[in-house]
Amino acid sequence: MDTNLLLTISIACTTAAVIIQTGILVGLYLAVRKTTARMEVLAAEVTTKAVPTIEATRTLLTDIRPKIDVIAENVTQSTTMIRGQMQRLDATINDVIDRTRLQVIRADELFSRTLDKVEETTEMVHHTVLSPIRQVSGLVQGVTAGLQFFLGRKKGRPRDGMGVPQDELFI
Repeated sequence: MDTNLLLTISIACTTAAVIIQTGILVGLYLAVRKTTARMEVLAAEVTTKAVPTIEATRTLLTDIRPKIDVIAENVTQSTTMIRGQMQRLDATINDVIDRTRLQVIRADELFSRTLDKVEETTEMVHHTVLSPIRQVSGLVQGVTAGLQFFLGRKKGRPRDGMGVPQDELFI
């Protein structure tokens, strides 16, 4: 009996295990079925909402692409044109600066030459006009002083007796 009892217990344990496994499999089947239903609903929702949006976006991009290409080409051309204009402007400004620098140098040289000529003229006038005039003036003063001395001292003296003639100052 012992073997029969052990066999019965073994069969009972195996039956219980098979029943538990069947319950687990039925639970898994129901869970997968629920999840599949939810996934089908989500897939239908994505199909109804996202696919038209994706198609609209694709159509929009297809329509906009030529315009974007034209804009990019225009920007490229504008950049090239602006770069060329900036190079011309730079060359023009450098030319103006160089010409201005040369004109300033010429004006400085002209001004320096003019000042040199004025100095030379002043010296020439001083030597040719003023020096002889001073010499003649000194000569005339000397002759006048000599004539006054020989003709009489009274003309050179003050009338009220307050001053002393130049000749009497020296001893």
